[in-house]
Order: sequence, then structure tokens, then C-alpha cells
Amino acid sequence: MNILEESSIKLNQSFNTKEEAIRAAGEILVKGQYVKEGYIDEMIKRDKNVSTYMGNFIAIPHGTENSKDLINNSGISIVQIPGGIDFGTPEEEKLVTIVFGIAGVGDEHLDILSKIAIYCSDVENVVKLADASSEHEIKELLEGIE
Repeated sequence: MNILEESSIKLNQSFNTKEEAIRAAGEILVKGQYVKEGYIDEMIKRDKNVSTYMGNFIAIPHGTENSKDLINNSGISIVQIPGGIDFGTPEEEKLVTIVFGIAGVGDEHLDILSKIAIYCSDVENVVKLADASSEHEIKELLEGIE
């Protein structure tokens, strides 16, 4: 099982809240059988405790330490949000155009998180992901992450 399948990428999505965006990323992981249903609530809980906003227009929601037993396989979901969604506060907007949902068996989430963060540290790479017009294009851009 690959950690990123084209079926785990959703293009041109829009949401009213960041919780909706996190839930969408989590539902993809559930549908791909990477995680059990309860993992989504843990992703939302994680973002409430420590923001999953990473800068450069990306967020990387993932579960809490208590959710490891809800992970079947390591996996990544990607939600492209052309209009952006605010992951900030009423005082400070933090616009996100790409949400990476991740699940990692054991400590694999740290490796996945690190690779995504390094790739997205170059904002030009984030722009390429945000402008991608197909799931295949996004998967090719992220080939080094798997």
C-alpha cells in the first residue's frame, strides 16, 4: 500500500471552517483505510491543542498521541482549496490552500511530516500544488515524499 494514492487527493474544494477542511482530509484517510473513523476527531483535537498551520499556505493535521491505535497504515491525504481557508484566529489570519492529512504507524508520521515541511518550505512548490489541475500532477510533484 502506497502512502499517497491519487484517490487520496481532492482538487478544488471549499469549506466554511478549518474543522470542515480537517474533517475532509480525515475522511479521505478513512476511505483509503489508512485510519479508523475516530482518527478524524483526534485530528481536530490536535489542531485545537496545537495549530497544524505550518506557514506557506499549508496545514498538516494529524492525530494525537492517543490516536495511534486508530491507524491501520501510514498514509497522506491532500485537499486543494483554491479560495483558501483561514487556520488563524480572529486577530491573525493564516490562509491555507493545501491541507495534508497524515497518519503514520509508530513514529512514521514524523518522517512524513518532515518531508512535507521540507518540500513546502519553498513557497514555489506550494504554488505548484495549489495550481495543479489533476491528482496525477500532484502525485508526481510529491514523488520524493513517499
